[in-house]
Amino acid sequence: MIPEILQLVEVDQLWIEDRNFCTLGLLFGMHRRGATFVVRQYAQLQGELLGRAQRTGATRSGPVYEQLMRVRDTISGDTMLMRRITVKLKVPTRDGDTELHLLSNVPSGRATAAQLARAYGKRWSIETAFFEITTTLTCEINTLGYPKAALFAFCLALLAYNAVSLIKAALRSEHGRKKINEEVSGYYLSLEIGRTYDGMMIAIPAPHWQFFRTLSDRDFADALRELTASVKLSRYQKHPRGPKKKPPERTPYENGKHVSTAKLLVMR
Repeated sequence: MIPEILQLVEVDQLWIEDRNFCTLGLLFGMHRRGATFVVRQYAQLQGELLGRAQRTGATRSGPVYEQLMRVRDTISGDTMLMRRITVKLKVPTRDGDTELHLLSNVPSGRATAAQLARAYGKRWSIETAFFEITTTLTCEINTLGYPKAALFAFCLALLAYNAVSLIKAALRSEHGRKKINEEVSGYYLSLEIGRTYDGMMIAIPAPHWQFFRTLSDRDFADALRELTASVKLSRYQKHPRGPKKKPPERTPYENGKHVSTAKLLVMR
């Protein structure tokens, strides 16, 4: 589908991509159309590294290094000079990676290596947001066959995500960013809202809710902080998955261990 993707590429755009999109056809195609990219380097895409990596800055994830890399298009024979940006991570990824390698054709005069690394980091935040919208807020309902209905349900999930994000922000301001990000489950938080909403609409009359419409942003934030200060976080505790088990090693096939069904039928 690379030709279809390239039809969407316009001059002076910046495309931020996952390593699954780190292909010669896509990168050279964007470069020829006058667009720029920041993409995580795929292990199979290799080039000629030029000079030594120089430290050029730092991000919250770790120090940033940069060096040039020349890549050749195997089909056309064209070459392209890219910036290879390496972030030495303070904390390894969930896959155990300690370094993050990014490729970019953005000129050094337009963005520093640290700026490009931070921009790529935001892609993870967006991806995490869509993962939560899909898994905890049910943005895709299988029974909706009409495109307009599916789009409406997706927009409702986006609206709900904004509300849940506001609650999380209030919780972080009272209980600390690290505790909320690492221990509070978005799933249980959304489940609590869905279960108690109808009951609260019955128990608390509408005039009491209308009071919040008259509050300023600051007063509304203060009210949220006051409410979240008494929240029992243990009710929304995450249950992190344990370390991944290594798959069993494959053993070479040995004759005599497999018996076909046809042979068994013949024997009977």
